Amino acid sequence: MDMRGNHTQIKFILLGITEKPWAKTPLFVLFLLIYIVTLVGNVGIITLVRVSPSLHTPMYFFLTHFAFTDICYSTAISPRMLADLLSEDKTISFTACMMQFFTFAFFAAIECHLLAMMAYDRHVAICQPLLYVTIISSRVCWQLVASSYLFAFLSAIIYTWCVFGGSFCGPNHIDHFFCDVVPVLKLVCSDTHSSEMIIFAFVTINVVGTSVVILLSYISIIRTVLRMRSAQSRARAFHTCASHLMAVSIFFGSGFFIYLQPSSSHRSLDNVASVFYTMVTPMLNPFIYTLRNKEVKGALIKCVRRLFNQWQDTRLVSCRT
Repeated sequence: MDMRGNHTQIKFILLGITEKPWAKTPLFVLFLLIYIVTLVGNVGIITLVRVSPSLHTPMYFFLTHFAFTDICYSTAISPRMLADLLSEDKTISFTACMMQFFTFAFFAAIECHLLAMMAYDRHVAICQPLLYVTIISSRVCWQLVASSYLFAFLSAIIYTWCVFGGSFCGPNHIDHFFCDVVPVLKLVCSDTHSSEMIIFAFVTINVVGTSVVILLSYISIIRTVLRMRSAQSRARAFHTCASHLMAVSIFFGSGFFIYLQPSSSHRSLDNVASVFYTMVTPMLNPFIYTLRNKEVKGALIKCVRRLFNQWQDTRLVSCRT
């Protein structure tokens, strides 16, 4: 298939997550449930933080944006994958493929920066508690989040240009269930060395840079915690970081597995790892931050009680009338 012409007329074919017909319906049901739980869980986190005054703190401000990015980058992948599982026609236009990749790259980059901000927030809260309100002010929170969105947007534009700016003149089958950097670059006929170097540089800034911030923050936290005399204080400090550490481990662990392995090793477990960090991780994050967090659980219980009391009051009024 000649694809040297107008890029807007190019069509790719996504090979999908499986070629076995008998597996498609069970996988559709499984991934649909995962996507629904992702939406409900993350929308629930955002709503809970908004309606609970006790959660109006910088940590939970970052968490609402974290939940929002989980919804968005999961939505960039899941609906299309679900449709392909039930459809024989798996073609995707050049524009749709490019927009899917851009959206995914944009929100994945934001998530890296938000995880770094949350680590820095914990660092200041534990290592400099007396200066916490001054350092992590509301204005600083908005500036940090706005800068992460801006840098992620610029990075996503550069990633997209590097991946889709070349000449496509050969096979049009994308060996994946979404338009990701490695399978799409395999279809480019022109030299991709410079594009790969640019992508590597920005991935280093976004992923490695934020990983260093997280690592340094936790080194400082551990040093501070070990100097605490009270075992109860040490346990409380570690507990406040447990949820964030778990989210960091899952997100970066699966991402590193995909993007830092040699190109010759790709395909064997890529689909499994990709499903994990594009669908399973966004679903798990709300549970990580609720089941292991006393503040969130307390706010959730208060919210449920408030709704139950309002329901009872409404019922009593309707009975009297």
